[in-house]
Amino acid sequence: MKRVLTLVLVAATLTACGGRQDSAATDTGGDVTCEVGQPTRIGIATGNATGVYFALGNAYAEQINAAGGNVQATAAETGASVQNIQQLVAGTYDVAFSLADTAADAVEGTGGFTGGQPVAALARIHTNYTQVIVRKAAGITDVAGMKGKRVSTGSPKSGTEVIAQRVLTAAGLDPAADVSAQKLDLTKTVDGMKDGTIDALFWSGGLPTPGITDLLTTAGDKVEFLDITPLLPEMQKVNQVYQEGTIPAASYKTAADVKTIVVPNFLLVREDLDPDVACVLTKTLFERKTQLEQANAAAKEISLDTARQTDPVPVHRGATKALDDLGAPQ
Repeated sequence: MKRVLTLVLVAATLTACGGRQDSAATDTGGDVTCEVGQPTRIGIATGNATGVYFALGNAYAEQINAAGGNVQATAAETGASVQNIQQLVAGTYDVAFSLADTAADAVEGTGGFTGGQPVAALARIHTNYTQVIVRKAAGITDVAGMKGKRVSTGSPKSGTEVIAQRVLTAAGLDPAADVSAQKLDLTKTVDGMKDGTIDALFWSGGLPTPGITDLLTTAGDKVEFLDITPLLPEMQKVNQVYQEGTIPAASYKTAADVKTIVVPNFLLVREDLDPDVACVLTKTLFERKTQLEQANAAAKEISLDTARQTDPVPVHRGATKALDDLGAPQ
């Protein structure tokens, strides 16, 4: 009877893990060699299908696989940052793209997280630009003017949703009561902007974001960006990671540059991930940067000079070994 029960429990465990018997091991201590001896499969949590996370995540998985080692990867579409971290900690994925502010919330147990989350960073990667676009016919000239309007705040549990709610709050609005919040992914958001069922959108993504390119290409005469930088002082009261940035006119072929609020992105893993796997993943990120740039120009921002700038999120010890080997500044 005990033998039968044991077999049932083993089978249930394998089923719950998707049968991934070759998934990444946990850290058992010892030196980091950056050599993975056993076939290892990892899942990468990205974001919306028309966003930069998805484009770079799939390209990253391809380059990990092309490297020819024992680590093989698959990227998946997700709701992005908050959901990514939750599923990373749960073991659904092994690597996750995340906005720096959401990652900080996770390790500090604030925002959408109850208690500190056991995550670490492989590296800081590209920058996300808060892209706020309104339909001209809606008559919105600033964020406060979104009161009573239909506003897409992004996918539920996404970094975009976190930033959208903070920007609305900074403008003196209650995100739950003062706007008609449409919690939609980017594809549905762009469709709504085109057909007039959405008045304004928030999107936090790299440049250029394919979905935003689609909107500006097909309906550029009917929509426009908002400059939200007057709200930056209030945003920095929440988190100093928020900074002023510029969306160059060349990104979407707009008439002029647009000022906005920016935030870095991190690649995250569980803090107990096998350090040799983390080392391989980090080296692949930088050694195959040229190939990632071909998938999306945002990858050009990936730099050894800023790789360790992930505070308050610690850099994984396997990633530290990789960055040391690659000559990244301390």
